[in-house]
Amino acid sequence: MDIRIGNGYDVHALAEGLPLWLGGVKVESPLGCIAHSDGDVAIHALCDALLGALALGDIGKHFPDTSDEFAGIDSKILLGRVMELIWSRGWHVVNADITIAMQRPKLAPYIVPMRECLASLMQIPVERVSVKATTTEKLGFVGRSEGCEVYAVALLKHDEIETAD
Repeated sequence: MDIRIGNGYDVHALAEGLPLWLGGVKVESPLGCIAHSDGDVAIHALCDALLGALALGDIGKHFPDTSDEFAGIDSKILLGRVMELIWSRGWHVVNADITIAMQRPKLAPYIVPMRECLASLMQIPVERVSVKATTTEKLGFVGRSEGCEVYAVALLKHDEIETAD
């Protein structure tokens, strides 16, 4: 069995008056991510984990923030394109685990919708997608509500074709 694991990390600064997208879900918040795309830091970290598992570079390589094509783009589209890269090489996602570090707002009401959205995009059962939220106990840039950071891990398995001997 051929399996690969990838690790992803992303961070975005926060500012008032911007929408906050996390895991493909719009979160009610006075603060949103400053970004070239829609700023979904959770999807960005997940994309990096998926790409990293197959040594395909990072999200910036595939979707550069210097390109007008990706200005304001919905990050769910980016994850869809990453999934196409994975599937085209004969791989699929076994599971993904995402940790969001953000001081506020409380994310508990959004966890299940995030899991459902991400599972749908990756075409795997929701039971294989973990999303967790934590604070940094008011320490550092996250604790001061200056930014949001996300860690992601993804396990991929190669689709093996059974052949008769």
